[in-house]
Amino acid sequence: MTEAELYSLYKGVYVPTCLHPPESLQYYEEFTFRPDDILIVTYPKSGTTWMQEIVPLIVSGGDPASVESLPNWDRVPWLEEHRAKVLNLEERPSPRMFSTHFHNNMMPPSFFKVKPKVIYVMRNPKDVFTSSFHYYGMTSFLVNPGTTSEFLSTFLDGKVMFGSWFDHVKGWLNAENKECILYISYEELLMDLKESVARISQFLEKPLDAKVTEKIADRCLFKNMKQNNMSNYSAVPREFMDQTKSEFLRKGIAGDWKNLLTLAEAEHFDAVYKDKMKDVKYKFVWN
Repeated sequence: MTEAELYSLYKGVYVPTCLHPPESLQYYEEFTFRPDDILIVTYPKSGTTWMQEIVPLIVSGGDPASVESLPNWDRVPWLEEHRAKVLNLEERPSPRMFSTHFHNNMMPPSFFKVKPKVIYVMRNPKDVFTSSFHYYGMTSFLVNPGTTSEFLSTFLDGKVMFGSWFDHVKGWLNAENKECILYISYEELLMDLKESVARISQFLEKPLDAKVTEKIADRCLFKNMKQNNMSNYSAVPREFMDQTKSEFLRKGIAGDWKNLLTLAEAEHFDAVYKDKMKDVKYKFVWN
């Protein structure tokens, strides 16, 4: 199916229509934040599910019930998705935890007024591309990626759901309320998960002792998280997301793009990256 059949254009970016009907987007625009809300922001396939596991465990002081009792899409719901509208989020006790894939300039008015805490997770765009390629191929609500080279062109042009990776990252790196944002990368989580958990807990002002930090880090190792049926999307019907084609939680590694892109494709990607990110001063871990 085509973009016209599967996607809606919202503020200049594609969103899957079945997940983001007009009434859900209106709910998002009118949503009222609280100052102590915690918002996980990611470009798709950058570590959202991982952070939806880590943050509730930190907030609960390591209590595993926080990630075993609810699927992650209800535990830390996407504010722009249709589920948010029926979850009575206004009634949830603080601190509430949410997710969004939206760009900084797409945030609702309340966000800029209240300035809740934001955890912005970034990932090497070549790995984002690779993970997206496999993901698009196993879902019924996204346009089929086609060949690697076809999807590479689509991805680099930003003609994918939630638009350009480059615009997304630059927009959030240039956000005005930087004091309320923790920037962290997928690669940092991989390199030292314990240190990352400690850093996130400090940012959230939820101090943890060393034993609890270690316990959370161990539970959130990719191999362990993959076993959590509330996080691995095993509850999603096959006609919507066919995990016989590709697992939702696939490898959880850095550098898998080397198994997908040819040398010429990788060089083209690097050239586009260099041009698009030339004015960005942030030091990414993957550089």
